[in-house]
Amino acid sequence: MSLHVIVGAGATGSATARLLADSGEQVRLITRRGGGPVHPRIERVAADATDTARLVELATGAAVLFNCAMPAYDRWPTDFPPLASALLATAERTGAVYVMLGNTYGYGPIDGPVTEDLPMAPTSQKGLVRARMWHDACAAHAEGRVRVTEIRANDYLGAGAYSPFTLMVGAQVLAGSPASYPGDLDAPHSWSYTGDVARTLVAAARHDQSWGRSWHVPSVSEASVRELAAHLAEAADAPAPRLHHMTVQELQDIGRTDSIMAEFPEMLYLYDRPNILDASSTAKTLDVTPTPLDGVLAEMAAEHARSMR
Repeated sequence: MSLHVIVGAGATGSATARLLADSGEQVRLITRRGGGPVHPRIERVAADATDTARLVELATGAAVLFNCAMPAYDRWPTDFPPLASALLATAERTGAVYVMLGNTYGYGPIDGPVTEDLPMAPTSQKGLVRARMWHDACAAHAEGRVRVTEIRANDYLGAGAYSPFTLMVGAQVLAGSPASYPGDLDAPHSWSYTGDVARTLVAAARHDQSWGRSWHVPSVSEASVRELAAHLAEAADAPAPRLHHMTVQELQDIGRTDSIMAEFPEMLYLYDRPNILDASSTAKTLDVTPTPLDGVLAEMAAEHARSMR
């Protein structure tokens, strides 16, 4: 049994903590308020993860440091850099290997399958943030100061998952309400299950070939938004989805009073065309394969049913 420190207790950070604890590892889960899943091998600690000295204290003796933290979507440019800097410095000072949870924003617009060997070419403010985090970590790795890897997921599915689909379509479909989506409703799209993200994070932390590169999470489906909404409705025994394509103007109008929605226009290139993540390297080397889609949608439907009781 070794100590694993996880910063962030969102859907993926919590899933990673449970996965490690269930396998017999000791987990220290750090969040600003000390939240997270209850488990005999999970120690929940309230701390400010931008406080490097405190984070070093909490991570000393850890085998692995996982960065699963996610600042508010509208505060990435201000809140992510100091957080990333503190985590990287902590990994360097403690000797823990460093596993980052990332996404595909740093690649910028891509025509065709997205592979891990593509260069960072961001065209958005949030993409610039993610690319800088990775470049800084890679520089530290190249200089021998830390061993680092990054796991990149696409839009999330699963209980508690946070993504444009779950926010703008999934919740409405489960409630039997009309839904609007600011993208191509019929473009194929890769979807990442939070449980598979956790399994990829843990697999990478345990594999000798992980370091100094990124890995993509295997997708549970490449269904379009329209297809995925229909499957979710079937899983929940809900009415057939009523979907509307949200125009850019409609999205911008909503963004005038909603700071989170105001962040979506610059990311529309991810949703107005096919967006397919190639995770063949992950399946081959890390031996991670996706959870069947039916089980993921059943989990989402069950979570919604519990919330209605």
